[in-house]
Amino acid sequence: MRATWTRRVLAAGIAAGLLGAAAACDSGDGSGDGDDAGDITLTVGLFGDFGFGPLYEEYMDMHPEITIEERIAEFADHHTNLTQRLATNTGAADIEAVEVGFISQFTAVPDRFHNLLELGAASLSDRWLDWKWQQALAQDGSALIGLGTDVGGMGICYRTDLFEAAGLPTERDQVSALWPGWDDYVDTGRDYLAASDDGTFFFESSGQMFRAMVEQAPVGVYDTDNNIIADSNPEVLRAWDTTVEAIDAGMSNQLTAFTPEWTAAFGQGTFATIICPAWMTAYIETNAPEASGLWDVAAVPGGAGNMGGSHLVLPAQGDHPEEAYAFIEWLTAPEQQLKVFQETGNFPSTPELYENPEMTGLRKAYFNDAPIGEIFTESALQIEPQYQGPLQGDVLATIGQGLARIEDGAQTPDEAWAQVLSDLESLS
Repeated sequence: MRATWTRRVLAAGIAAGLLGAAAACDSGDGSGDGDDAGDITLTVGLFGDFGFGPLYEEYMDMHPEITIEERIAEFADHHTNLTQRLATNTGAADIEAVEVGFISQFTAVPDRFHNLLELGAASLSDRWLDWKWQQALAQDGSALIGLGTDVGGMGICYRTDLFEAAGLPTERDQVSALWPGWDDYVDTGRDYLAASDDGTFFFESSGQMFRAMVEQAPVGVYDTDNNIIADSNPEVLRAWDTTVEAIDAGMSNQLTAFTPEWTAAFGQGTFATIICPAWMTAYIETNAPEASGLWDVAAVPGGAGNMGGSHLVLPAQGDHPEEAYAFIEWLTAPEQQLKVFQETGNFPSTPELYENPEMTGLRKAYFNDAPIGEIFTESALQIEPQYQGPLQGDVLATIGQGLARIEDGAQTPDEAWAQVLSDLESLS
């Protein structure tokens, strides 16, 4: 769930830091310590609301000996804190969420997690999309550190009222036809700005646009030898140039995803489009309840791609691995993933649901009755997995900072790119 774009670079060298952590910290603090005899408390560490609340209640009703406590942190803080807690072998929750941009950092240190293959997951690989399962495997395949929650097949969510005011089509098929590619999306943005006099922007975040383009490419910011190739991959360079072109044209609202300003902008109606993985629909609906019926969902430029999605992992310091595993196996089962999708829009990573009419037939009145089940299922079926390197999240955040400096007027595009390359060198 919840792929974010942050202008803060997470601490580099996470994998190296974990590998170098004091091995003497074997005692752990036991996140479930203090349970009464026969009663077990499982803590769940998340970034943002995953929509699990009703499922916690359902599971505790079935298992009265289990109490589930959730703690939520901001996206960047969550992953930084998890890294520190793994390094010191204390303070982690029994169950932690890891976003796809960071999962490879942790598969590099599988000893810091309970091996789910030994807890019962070995027979379940067919439950998930193959590439989703592979993402959580240790590099030698000997350990599985997490079970997949959602994936982030992309669309574009757009404001029909702002499109109508700009003289653009509003029907979703016609809107999709406006932008078969990203150059067409930028051209549509120019048309929007030329026809609008209300001070709104075409999209909210240049970083989100850049990431969407890169996530669609066969190869992203890493090669399979774990070399950062942002400076040589033509797809990354094209995404940078196209995004800079959109910034220069004034299309970006210059917001950082999941900040208070970004959240408020939904209700204020200051932008007309947003890169929209399935999980984004919940953010829009929650943050702009008065805009029901004004949003719709169209195809993403450039074809399908995956942005975001998460895994649930069990840090080795947890005292209740069997109970925690039983819970996340149930929580990520197709039946529960379907319930989450119906409530929040987080798209399941279990393909057996992709022909289930309860999912494919799902519509959302908020989004002008858009057939979001059909739209996001079609997108998910077209996804070609992309290799994720060990500091994937940090690399993308570093490039996002460069784009932010252009938006802020602090640097020219050439200056920003030069600093990006210098900053990436320090991550290598």
